[in-house]
Amino acid sequence: MKSSDRDKAEGKMHEVKGKVKEEAGKLTDDPNLEAEGAGEKMGGKVKGKIGQIKKVLGD
Repeated sequence: MKSSDRDKAEGKMHEVKGKVKEEAGKLTDDPNLEAEGAGEKMGGKVKGKIGQIKKVLGD
């Protein structure tokens, strides 16, 4: 698997995982879990964008 595809896949996985944590934090009224999920979701989006850039650059 190319590193660009791997980055996009890992990014998507972290986005989904972060969304689950964020929603769980909202449901349980846990602001720390909610913030952790939001951070992980954002990190996943960044990782996915890195994969897109690598693909454009020819990785």
